[in-house]
Amino acid sequence: MAESRARVLVVDDEENQRRGLTSLIGAWGYEVKQAENGAHALEVLEEWPAQLIVTDMMMPVLDGAGLLTRLKEQPNAPLAIVVTAFGSLEIALNTIHELGAFWFLEKPIDTQALKLLLERALVSRRLGEDKLILERQLGYEGRLAGLVGKTPVMRELFGIVQQVAPTRASVLITGESGTGKEVLARAIHSLSPRAKEPFVALNCAALPESLIESELFGHEKGAFTGALERRAGCFELAHRGTLLLDEIGEMPISTQAKLLRVLEDGKVRRLGARGEMEVDVRIVAATNRKLEDAILKGSFREDLFYRLNVFRLELAPLRERIEDLPLLAETLIHHMNSKHGVKVMGVDEAAMLALKRRSWPGNIRELRNVLERAVILAGEGLIRTSHLPASVNDPAPVSTSDPEAILVRVGITVDDCEKALIFKTLDHTKQNKTRAAELLGISLKTMHNKLKQYGAEGADS
Repeated sequence: MAESRARVLVVDDEENQRRGLTSLIGAWGYEVKQAENGAHALEVLEEWPAQLIVTDMMMPVLDGAGLLTRLKEQPNAPLAIVVTAFGSLEIALNTIHELGAFWFLEKPIDTQALKLLLERALVSRRLGEDKLILERQLGYEGRLAGLVGKTPVMRELFGIVQQVAPTRASVLITGESGTGKEVLARAIHSLSPRAKEPFVALNCAALPESLIESELFGHEKGAFTGALERRAGCFELAHRGTLLLDEIGEMPISTQAKLLRVLEDGKVRRLGARGEMEVDVRIVAATNRKLEDAILKGSFREDLFYRLNVFRLELAPLRERIEDLPLLAETLIHHMNSKHGVKVMGVDEAAMLALKRRSWPGNIRELRNVLERAVILAGEGLIRTSHLPASVNDPAPVSTSDPEAILVRVGITVDDCEKALIFKTLDHTKQNKTRAAELLGISLKTMHNKLKQYGAEGADS
């Protein structure tokens, strides 16, 4: 049953549907109220702030999309679960991305799925409410179980990790290559009750399709050509511990179906075996791909995504948290000193400035390689610019023939520069406003406002 008297607002213009949902959700222990459309819902919320909303999309006066748009403008707005009989999967996923819904359900409603969604949304909501309290408890050293950073985005991540790690919940880690997804997975494991049990990592992109099932599930002797002896798979090896499925987006679709069954049943069968064995494994998945796009293309199962995406943790690229670079450098140099038996004390001012100027397309992995080279060259004392590679000291200028470049002539206004940058970024993202806003470091709301200002709001998102 849900925690005591969490508030849920049901929004639907069909009276029978609205009353049925209200009765059902109330029976699960929630305090429930009703609204017949989006405008009515906003009135109810003014007097009765709810934690969660279950809303239809097609309604008169103010529909579900209009309601979600209005809610995005409000601080501490309730999380919304969208229920619709009209949308396609693409429309539903766009509702989540663009309008900030927690998730969606198609009619007729699967009541168990709705119950699970409400529970997950409530946990997610309370994580946000507890963020400030957690930040006070974290301290200001900027380190947590191998993770390093003092920027707001890292402090927020630390808070969520401390909440999620002690649970059994599956975690999906996203972020560009080199941002430290495996480090984050190990941090979750080390802060969990499973810390003394095995941590097993499998890179799904590093194995051919013919071998990945054997690596995951194991095999019996003679199960296939070359199977000369019995072999335990990753699930067996990670029993009572944590299994990291790295680059999960590269897993073959046929293997995804078998993985989903193991996750649902908690049982695994070696290739060639007759019987199954129970396994107790906490799953952490990681990807640098956008799995929602893979779902639309048919290369990733929606039900598996749903199972893995209980909690999503996103690692920001290094260029978006460059203020963490000195602390990262200090930590990496300490490790390199131990590894190579040298005594480097840090980075001098000029070299640090050069490091901060770089955009770091390879993220922390690239920084580690650069610093390892510099530590070996320096040997002792401080790392200086002479110890850094030319690519860091003297970044190559942008070519004027580069189609991704923007040329700015003297005399152009700041507004025109901004407009050109926004349109060029939209071209780069194929008119995906959400992605363009991320690249520009602005909110989606600001992006829409800028496009309205330029009279270009009609561009596809």
